[in-house]
Amino acid sequence: MWHGGGWFAYMRSSDEKPKVTRDLLLRVLSYARGYWWHIAGMLVTILLTTGLSLLTPLIFRNMIDVVIPAKDTNRLILLAAALLFIPAVTGLINVLQRRLNATVGEGVIYDLRSSLFARLQRMSLRFFTNTKVGELMSRLNNDVVGAQNAISNTIVNIVTNLIETIALIAVMVTLEWRLTLVSVLILPLFILAARRLGNVLRDIARQGMEMNAQMNAHMNETLNIGGALLVKLFGRSIEEEKRFRDRAANVRDIGIRRAVVGSTFFVIFGLVSAIGTALVYGLGGYFVITDVFTVGTIVAFGSYLGSLYGALQGLAGAPVEFSTSMVSFERVFEVIDLPHDIVENEDAVALEDVRGELEFDNVTFNYHVDESMLLKEVKRYGRHQDVGAVLSLVKPTVDDGPKTKAKSGNGQSSMVNGQDEGSSDGETVTTSQAREVALDGISFTARPGQLVALVGPSGAGKTTMTYLIPRLYDPTEGVIRIDGYDLRDVTLDSLSDAIGMVTQETYLFHDTIRTNLTYAKIDATQEEIESAARAANIHNFIVDLPDGYDTIVGERGYRLSGGEKQRIALARVILKNPKILVLDEATSHLDSESEALIQEALKRVMAGRTSIVIAHRLSTILAADLILVMDRGRIVERGTHNELIALNGLYAQLYETQFRGERV
Repeated sequence: MWHGGGWFAYMRSSDEKPKVTRDLLLRVLSYARGYWWHIAGMLVTILLTTGLSLLTPLIFRNMIDVVIPAKDTNRLILLAAALLFIPAVTGLINVLQRRLNATVGEGVIYDLRSSLFARLQRMSLRFFTNTKVGELMSRLNNDVVGAQNAISNTIVNIVTNLIETIALIAVMVTLEWRLTLVSVLILPLFILAARRLGNVLRDIARQGMEMNAQMNAHMNETLNIGGALLVKLFGRSIEEEKRFRDRAANVRDIGIRRAVVGSTFFVIFGLVSAIGTALVYGLGGYFVITDVFTVGTIVAFGSYLGSLYGALQGLAGAPVEFSTSMVSFERVFEVIDLPHDIVENEDAVALEDVRGELEFDNVTFNYHVDESMLLKEVKRYGRHQDVGAVLSLVKPTVDDGPKTKAKSGNGQSSMVNGQDEGSSDGETVTTSQAREVALDGISFTARPGQLVALVGPSGAGKTTMTYLIPRLYDPTEGVIRIDGYDLRDVTLDSLSDAIGMVTQETYLFHDTIRTNLTYAKIDATQEEIESAARAANIHNFIVDLPDGYDTIVGERGYRLSGGEKQRIALARVILKNPKILVLDEATSHLDSESEALIQEALKRVMAGRTSIVIAHRLSTILAADLILVMDRGRIVERGTHNELIALNGLYAQLYETQFRGERV
């Protein structure tokens, strides 16, 4: 809403201006480097259209002063034809200019988006867990388009108006220097009006951008499949409709305000132009009466005058428009300049003939967030609030991170990145897992082909440990080795090829089953796809579907059951054929039939591979070569099932509570 005092707040904030530095400007222009020929072509077309626009008033002057008094019919026909020819040629040139302009603009969008997306693909999981998806979408869409506008529109308009102004003043001086002097005397009025009203209009536009962002954030939160399901389950449709109407009303009201102020902006410019026009025609009429020059001269001069004031209006508002466009470039460059959290060494080696030996050597890890690795707000001038909480009606207090020891280093207690560390059915272990350090002094070795089971209370650090293996995070201290190589000394691509991971919460793209499976191996044949699906006990289900492997699974795979999604995820890993398997085998939320199918598939998946499994089933624990019992980020017990039972420690307690129902 437009609250009382908003206008004066805008007037105060208008003193704040974006800083357009030389380095920023040079960097912006560097994105136009690949399009110099197109830009040169645009400059040529600008010169041509400007030159042609100067001819029309001269034709009018000649017709009025020479041709009509002389009753020269032939020359009159030629001049009339010229009046038709000039706009026709100008139109064709404008089409060519628009094509060149669009090529530059869309090319810049493509380059920026490609750079942004490539950068984001190399960011660590830590970055994504601390960044709002809506903010990334805004950078990839709104800010990229805003940045493109600076090159393809703002700069082009400035050049066009500058060339046109110089050419018009030059021609007007040759026609009548006294009228030209009168015409430019009102230039300070243009500057004053542009500075005052331009800043206000810019600030209102910024406020509109923010209100649109709030509305879009609300839609993003409530219209995705998870948000829609939550709204329906808690019966909050009416409340969400009200929240959306409030945000949409803000967008409506600021849009009305923007239209009114914009209209006022142009009315004032029109009045300023009218002052100049009145002076020119008044003085010019006097000169015609006193025979200083002809009627044709003042007619031609009047035509030039309208074009001159249009160009001056564009130049007067150009600094505000350009500096505002630079904000979008700053936001884009901020992402491109973000340092990588997970860095590949220059001399990194590619893993070949992986045996599958995995070693943790005194590994410690916490979720401390380095603010330099995250996005910062680039100030949007004239803006009074950020896009904070989506559902809150008031701006929430900013959470600066963990305030007490009741939370872990990432501000979560028994949750990691919004994902539970693995549920423990029937868990009665009541020791709090809240702590500052997620993992502390973890050391163990998994030999090639071994099955290592991770057990422990929810929040003990099991999922965190598995996330370190494919370098979703790097250890804070210590070393993780694969076949004797420090993970930081191997290439990220070869590490990814060597490791397959199935998380408890399976993610599927809104695409076909085939596409989701071949994500692991793009060039997989139909035979390989079906073989993997059979190994995961999902092939028969797929072929019974109306579209078979070409069935669309829906948003996040919501058209499939939990067991079906997990088996597709297993098939995907089988198709990848990694040497090391990292697996959260949670099956507690599945029916007995799905669970049995998954357990059978797991035996095939783990055969011949080094497997690190967050174990939820007794059968996995009994088959494990090594069981690691975790508590509060430490390995407190290790050994086989029988050895750990004999210790009568935490594992024995977990066994009695969590797995007793499975004992035969």
